[in-house]
Amino acid sequence: MYNKNIKLFIALLILAYAVYQFAEGLIGNGIMWVLLSGIFIFLYFKNEFILLAFLRLRKQDLPGADKWLNKISNPASALTKKQQGYYNYLKGIMLSQTNMNEAEKYFKTALNFGLSMDYDMAMLKLNLAGIAFSKRRKQEAMKLLSEAQKLDKRGMLNDQIKMMKQQMKKASIPKQHYGGHRQQRPSKRR
Repeated sequence: MYNKNIKLFIALLILAYAVYQFAEGLIGNGIMWVLLSGIFIFLYFKNEFILLAFLRLRKQDLPGADKWLNKISNPASALTKKQQGYYNYLKGIMLSQTNMNEAEKYFKTALNFGLSMDYDMAMLKLNLAGIAFSKRRKQEAMKLLSEAQKLDKRGMLNDQIKMMKQQMKKASIPKQHYGGHRQQRPSKRR
């Protein structure tokens, strides 16, 4: 994986060649080179390996998505800030199946970098709320859950949020003992 700035440099070189083609009167070639430079500019803002990992994740292929993410050897130099957020978000999703502590670290890192879509931020906060609730940090879980509900403007996560709130209510209800007093066993005397 190479540095993200190389993509911009290649795009500038291609644009310069497109200008040369326009100056020579080859308009069709110039347009083709401008479109080609647009691909490199697009890939600067949307990393190709993250896009391929999302496609694999959409097909429920977690090992395949993880394979594409592992091709990014140095996320700090290869990705922009938002891409680093999505990289950590995807890594957290992969690890949430096996290692909750490690997944929480990735999710919090993704939260620090930020994600570009509100729905993704809502999903991230919902995952963090679930982890916090499983670790018995109810206040933090409720705060994250309410933030996720505010970010979910289309209501796509309503069912998951309601289900988590119901689970939190069930966990906070004290257990009641039925059947009166407990009978004591007579102790054996020697």
